[in-house]
Amino acid sequence: MTLLVGPILQRAADLCPRSIAASLDQESVTFADAHRGANRVARVLNGIGIAPGDRIASWTDISLGSLEVFFAAARLGAAFAPLNPAYSLCEARDAITYLRPRLLICDPVHVDDAAEVARELDIPLAVTGARGAKVPGLDLDAETQRASGDNLDQPEPAADRVHVIFLTSGSTGRPKGVLLSHYASWMRAVPLGGATRLVAPGGGGDLCPFPLFHMAGWNAVLCAWALLRPIHLVSEPSGERLVAMAEQWRPSTLYCIPALWRRMFDWMPGHDLSSLRYAITGTSLISEELLRDIKERLPGTETTISYGSTEMGIVTTLGDQDLFRKLGSIGRPNPGFDAAIIDGELCLSGETVMSGYFDLPDETAAVFDDGWYKSGDLAVMDDEGYLTITGRRREIIRSGGETIAPGEVEAALAGFPGVRDVGVVGLPDDSWGEVVCAVLVLDPGTPTPSVESIRAYVGTRLANFKHPRAVACVDALPRTAATGQIQRSHLRATLLAGADGT
Repeated sequence: MTLLVGPILQRAADLCPRSIAASLDQESVTFADAHRGANRVARVLNGIGIAPGDRIASWTDISLGSLEVFFAAARLGAAFAPLNPAYSLCEARDAITYLRPRLLICDPVHVDDAAEVARELDIPLAVTGARGAKVPGLDLDAETQRASGDNLDQPEPAADRVHVIFLTSGSTGRPKGVLLSHYASWMRAVPLGGATRLVAPGGGGDLCPFPLFHMAGWNAVLCAWALLRPIHLVSEPSGERLVAMAEQWRPSTLYCIPALWRRMFDWMPGHDLSSLRYAITGTSLISEELLRDIKERLPGTETTISYGSTEMGIVTTLGDQDLFRKLGSIGRPNPGFDAAIIDGELCLSGETVMSGYFDLPDETAAVFDDGWYKSGDLAVMDDEGYLTITGRRREIIRSGGETIAPGEVEAALAGFPGVRDVGVVGLPDDSWGEVVCAVLVLDPGTPTPSVESIRAYVGTRLANFKHPRAVACVDALPRTAATGQIQRSHLRATLLAGADGT
């Protein structure tokens, strides 16, 4: 058995070539077309010198064409590194500088900024979606249309070769590239008893609101295609769009973070979502109210809560039968995974673990200990083996499934008029898991700024998901005596105690 990413699409194209593989709003592509498209892109990339071990950075909005580039890179043994399309120029420059890619791919939305970065760093540029317009680099679509869709005659990459790099925030705000091998991604995708749910191949498929710069989005693609099922992507994860796509494509599975379920519920009355059989949620604490809403609005669905990370994939599941018996729990480890509480921290092991952080040996060493991956989450385990997250050892904020470095937001807020000092912490939120809170020390006589003015100030320097959603004022920030670093855990605890009136 070949434990590689590329053969997942090859097998689907062989078994059900005319079946829909993926849709994006009103567009769709069959497995055969996706397979041939990936071969064409692979030939073009191979022709311009992309070789095993090279890195390809992709800065585009979500598109079906991204699927072809992803699998083309996998077939060549190159590593695909998707960038958040919401990145500012500065954020993208930092990420691309860090990755040192052999090629940068962009779309017309990002072409001006991408061309500037490509010139600065002397990186070849390829543009997709140009539709015949003149572009500053290689017109990838035009070249692809002229290439053959037949399989390439070249050796398959080794299963331990890195095929994708997902960027996540480090404690300083600088990106960390999570390295995933073909083997790790294959083990995350293929249901060999370790899957969180086992469903029959085919059918209406899976509705995926996750973006394709995120591990969850690509894992959803691989899981669906391994089961010969279509994946239905959305260009905008609004409640209206999700409900419309669920009615159009009749999927059986939907995985939403809590905030997206809330958006959907606002649009559900009068719409038919009876095709759904699996309603999955996770990434943050799930309230009893949300669980009851899912059960009421989607009767007959099996609801599960998943827990995982970019570094490990999905590792625990709370089953439908335990939702209310074990409120607040993330469940027990899935088959193939082990979990332990070591010094209060949830530590995990399994075949899906990352290979490390790209070019960051110290950060990699810090999260591995004697075969365990240290999650950074504080947790407890009850006498039945159910795990509950109680806090986070590191200070990274997780909001809506994204990781946000407080230091990066603090740097963007520096210089705000009337603000003498600023700290950033994450505060609990039922919809987002956490929200970014700007904690300000103001000059005498300065009124408390509004959230809107704070968000406008950071503007395009930060992606929207990093913008503060709450503002608090204090007389002084707690800092360490030796180094003057902000004691964010202490600051967060003070704010929460104040909110509780204690």
